[in-house]
Amino acid sequence: MSGRRLVVNVDHVATVRQARGGLEPDPVAAATLALLAGADGIVVHLREDRRHIQDRDVRLLRQTVHERFCLEMAATPEMLKIALEVRPYAVTLVPERREELTTEGGLDVRTERGTVGEIVRSLSENRVSTRLFVDPDLEQIKAAHRVGAQAVEIHTGRYANAGPDRDQELARIFDVVRVAAKVGLEVGVGHGLDYRNVAPLAEVDEIVEFSIGHSIVSRAVLLGMERAVQEMKALVG
Repeated sequence: MSGRRLVVNVDHVATVRQARGGLEPDPVAAATLALLAGADGIVVHLREDRRHIQDRDVRLLRQTVHERFCLEMAATPEMLKIALEVRPYAVTLVPERREELTTEGGLDVRTERGTVGEIVRSLSENRVSTRLFVDPDLEQIKAAHRVGAQAVEIHTGRYANAGPDRDQELARIFDVVRVAAKVGLEVGVGHGLDYRNVAPLAEVDEIVEFSIGHSIVSRAVLLGMERAVQEMKALVG
């Protein structure tokens, strides 16, 4: 693969399935369609409360996604055990609170450096690439580098939801992206990105991966997964 990567998050396909407690729609099937349409990888978040993605999904995706399969997870012993059993291509460590609708804010690597560092080391020893989901904050980038992560995913939620301050939020992202790349971290972005706001980020050479889920799944409901993925792929380059 070359150029920028688009990895598609299929969590919300599982959200629709869990609303009825049945078998459909199947996030594994959705992942297959996304890959056939040109996605460069698949990402899912296995949450502690299993509100959408289930253990079964993770194991089947690991067997069927031969490109990049990334597991988002909290920095806990339970999730580390699952990750070491499944051995995804990459793990993204994210913060997690039961009461949130979706992941809110980045991981505080500075405060949790000991715990995060231990998990990063354990995953790296088992040849699993580790990335940290962090806010666009220079201190968090430095902390991610110190604990030995291979990559960071910059939380773009504040930018995506900004009104008049959007240019200011974009500038913050640009600053941390360049620092992260300078210290040798691979840089991705994600959260709240859609077909209208992704273009400015796609112009930044240092950003190599876009992790997008809700917007693509929402468009796929109306237009189909193939068209939704292809349109986003064209935008990110």
